[in-house]
Amino acid sequence: MAETNEMNFELAIARLEQIVRSLESGNAPLDESLSLFEEGVRLVKFCNDSLDKAESRVKLLTFGKDGVEKKDFPVGDRNGN
Repeated sequence: MAETNEMNFELAIARLEQIVRSLESGNAPLDESLSLFEEGVRLVKFCNDSLDKAESRVKLLTFGKDGVEKKDFPVGDRNGN
């Protein structure tokens, strides 16, 4: 896994996909599978934190009578609900 300061959301997702494929194959020994699972949990946390930070930065721009008005992005679950 890349160092934390080198990690970004896209790299984390790509690594998670590799981990899932490896775990789904069932070919890894138990200790290696556990290590991969632990790495996956850390990556999921990193991705969730990244999404939370991005969500907090997203603003909707709407035009009001005084010009541009910034509003917080409506918060729902990650499935669009």
